[in-house]
Amino acid sequence: MNRGEELLLAYLLDLVLGDPPWLPHPVVGIGRVIGAGEALLNRPGRGPRFLLLSGAALTAAVVLGIWGVGAGTLAMAGHLGEPVRAAVSILLLYTALAGTGLARAGEAVRRPLAAGDLDAARGQLARYVGRRTEGLPAAEVARGAVETVAENTVDGFLAPLFYGLVGGAPLALAYKAVNTLDSMLGYHDPRHRWFGRAAARLDDAANYLPARLGAAVMLAAGALLRLDVVGGVRAVLRDARRHPSPNAGYPEAAAAGLLGVRLGGENRYADAVESRPCLGAQGRAPDAEALAGVVALCRWSALLGAVLCAAVGWAA
Repeated sequence: MNRGEELLLAYLLDLVLGDPPWLPHPVVGIGRVIGAGEALLNRPGRGPRFLLLSGAALTAAVVLGIWGVGAGTLAMAGHLGEPVRAAVSILLLYTALAGTGLARAGEAVRRPLAAGDLDAARGQLARYVGRRTEGLPAAEVARGAVETVAENTVDGFLAPLFYGLVGGAPLALAYKAVNTLDSMLGYHDPRHRWFGRAAARLDDAANYLPARLGAAVMLAAGALLRLDVVGGVRAVLRDARRHPSPNAGYPEAAAAGLLGVRLGGENRYADAVESRPCLGAQGRAPDAEALAGVVALCRWSALLGAVLCAAVGWAA
């Protein structure tokens, strides 16, 4: 069984099961390791040089360690025969994919938003974003959810799918470690400015190619959904590089153009206010309908990405 076939089966597992709470998830374990490492190394009074080097050391240790665990697990499974190795590989790849969970998160915000229950919609959004959600109007709740689903269509599914195709389950898991490190350490606040710099830079590098390929997959999925592909291409070419992140702007701009909505604006965090450039300036304000559209875009992008990986695997 080639990697493309394994990825297609892992996609089907994600489609059917999502992220059931009864199944131990590697990201939880990765997060605990990162938290323990930060508690040990990132203490007040330590200088920028120490924090930069110790943060880089923790980042390298976590990523290489997770890759080693994945490779070792597959090697041990291989001694039991190819069917066992393939089954373990599929299971590990499945744990690296989060397409169904992401779509369900978008739906969890959309349903109360469409029903007019703004407090419930804000509460659901707060579970998935770092920005403050208290007092947000409906359009801003929808914007936050659309941006999150669009960005994580790459981070949560297409990027681990890409790395799974390139280097199998160990590399897909290593990418999840990079992504988790960035989500926990890659902030610009005083506590993480130096300690999390290596994690943030590694995440930027790891997502550079998947973000651009992922935007192309999203545009193709938009064509299948009969969305505004021309608008999507224009938004990517015009707006993607305006985003503060070197990568997040590509899937967000693709979604903005495809759905005909306007993304970007002011985001309030616990200790800062961030103003982001507008993506899809000619579009309307996001609403529950746009959120339904980006959820469908996420689902179809996941399907298309899995089929493309299977085709590459079969061709190789």
